[in-house]
Amino acid sequence: MASVSYSAAIFAPPTSLNRALFLSPQNSHFSLLPKTCSCRVSIKCSYAEAGVKEDSNSATIDVMADIKTERIVVLGGSGFVGSAICKAAVSKGIEVISLSRSGRPSYSGSWVDQVTWMSGDVFYVNWDEVLVGATAVVSTLGGFGSEEQMQRINGEANVVAVRAAKDFGVPKFILISVHDYNLPSFLLQSGYFTGKRKAELEVLSKYPNSGVVLRPGFIYGKRRVDGFEIPLDLIGKPLERFLSATENFSKPLSSLPASDLLLAPPVSVDDVAYAVVNAVGDDDFFGTFTIEQIKEAAAATKV
Repeated sequence: MASVSYSAAIFAPPTSLNRALFLSPQNSHFSLLPKTCSCRVSIKCSYAEAGVKEDSNSATIDVMADIKTERIVVLGGSGFVGSAICKAAVSKGIEVISLSRSGRPSYSGSWVDQVTWMSGDVFYVNWDEVLVGATAVVSTLGGFGSEEQMQRINGEANVVAVRAAKDFGVPKFILISVHDYNLPSFLLQSGYFTGKRKAELEVLSKYPNSGVVLRPGFIYGKRRVDGFEIPLDLIGKPLERFLSATENFSKPLSSLPASDLLLAPPVSVDDVAYAVVNAVGDDDFFGTFTIEQIKEAAAATKV
């Protein structure tokens, strides 16, 4: 008769070993050693024929294994949406590296100290220093400006990031894109939308079974601009509730061109952030997600 018994213990390495940093004088570039914890499993095996007493001195075999935790790189992590993603990820025990041109934000918070802040431009950064050990890249890159500027930041910058992540072997890429508001095709030809769609195509082609595209509409929350806090939630939250309550009445209008400019419900920045956290931890979470699907994914993560 054979019997097997197991006992397991997790040994976390000392804090000083969790994250090894090699800093430049400006603290703008550094390398990170992958964060792991060690798992020791003791397996006791014995074998005895029928009627023979089991040997109490059967040998125990210790098996050691390293288990990687989730580590994400957030592009634009010091911005409005990016900082919310960093905060939500930290709250779920995910290791976070932020890459943005401004680096560490000026405001404080316990979660801020748990993020590794890097300053740099996606067009010129040394990706070997940024992506080491990453299990996912999250891009919040985007903005308004001239046609050329919008094509560059919404499209080209994201394409560069997707290709770098794929070449480095990062298994998942998550893009924060934008809802199309049911706009006529000629209005979707602006650099803002064409740039976003170009980025989406790159994500879904390079990551067909793990790429994630989130398409929120108006994102509300407390947005910091030049040291001032703009409470977008004072507009977005009541509007979201109103549109939700009147959904049955407004639904017939949704087929009208550009109707979603008025009817698409706003999305909390926290909902976008927790939807990202859901995507990071779920291998079956991939594809393009609508406003309602973003809220559903966020709700599942908050539970």
